[in-house]
Amino acid sequence: MYPKISDLINDIFGTHIQLPIQSYGMMMAIAFVVGGLILNSELKRKEREKILKPHSKKIIEGLPATPFEIALSGFIAFILGFKIIGIILDYKFFVDNPQEYILSWKGSWLGGLLVGGFSAYYTWHSKEKKKLSKPKTKFVEIHPHELTLNILFVAAVFGLIGAKLFDMMEHLDELFRDPLGTLFSFSGLSFYGGLILGAIAVILYTKKHGIAFEHIADATAPALILAYAVGRIGCQLAGDGCWGIPNPNPKPQWLSFLPNWLWSFNYPHNVINEGIPIPGCEGQHCFVLPQPVFPTPLYETIICTLFFLILWGIRKKLSIPGLLFGIYLMLNALERFFIEEIRVNRNYKIIGSIELSQAQIIAIAIFITGVVLSFIFYRKHKKLQTQRI
Repeated sequence: MYPKISDLINDIFGTHIQLPIQSYGMMMAIAFVVGGLILNSELKRKEREKILKPHSKKIIEGLPATPFEIALSGFIAFILGFKIIGIILDYKFFVDNPQEYILSWKGSWLGGLLVGGFSAYYTWHSKEKKKLSKPKTKFVEIHPHELTLNILFVAAVFGLIGAKLFDMMEHLDELFRDPLGTLFSFSGLSFYGGLILGAIAVILYTKKHGIAFEHIADATAPALILAYAVGRIGCQLAGDGCWGIPNPNPKPQWLSFLPNWLWSFNYPHNVINEGIPIPGCEGQHCFVLPQPVFPTPLYETIICTLFFLILWGIRKKLSIPGLLFGIYLMLNALERFFIEEIRVNRNYKIIGSIELSQAQIIAIAIFITGVVLSFIFYRKHKKLQTQRI
């Protein structure tokens, strides 16, 4: 596996460079970029088709910088200067332990103070230059597609919080054993936790800007499924534990055209150091699973890419606002429910001998939600059509 992007580069080109970029984090970032591009494209399309309209916003020009703005600018710049200049001064430690470095008190206090002070001064000075004796009030039009970066930021922040909360609820024993370590660890993130809390935050944010729920939901549906497909590539590259159950079975003859690692894989050099030591290996990640397992992240990438193509293909043909999102929820739930059957997971007894994982329980709820929302959107659309007649 390739815990860092430099591991992949070195394996391909035979080099020995060291970069602090984690494969999982890199693919998560790419997933957000891909999702953002799809979302931006869909918002622009809905504007062209007059489905979405610009939102008027009041701004006041000529005001001086407030103490809060100056303090916030200085604080954010201090954190960045503290860490970035610290990285330059202690690059080797950062490369070897990027996550530990980011979450530690290591950094350059002098660098942080200098960068923070400059940023605070710049914020005050730039506002002071534009200050008017009599501030002007005016209204500007904000187009929906111009909110893309803000939507991504809201989704990222609340999605990360939701993903962490849901994962901690599933692993309460680890939380009680190491509260701070579990809370601030980048590992252990629940997709459904991120989806639920992130979706709620985005809906509330976009509602403030005049975008109805069903329209932002439809615009995000293809973006969500493709971003998930890309993100799972990071799970596969890093070997973060999202793999399947053991698969000692020989590859069926009808799948002989596929490479063996698509059928079963033992994740050597996985990022979580799971398994048994690799003889003769030196470094941070020298473990391999004792028996091959289903490479479920790859399966999810393939399935969700196909689902994206389906959603992308039908998005213009559906005349009922919100229906595309309902279909997305049902497809996503089906994929996750059945992939859980061959994934390593903690199961809970539901009724009698029936056992389901947390993700399967949520997948059932998500599927039902998709069905209910689709029905509601259908009835709402029919009612509007009747009123127009």
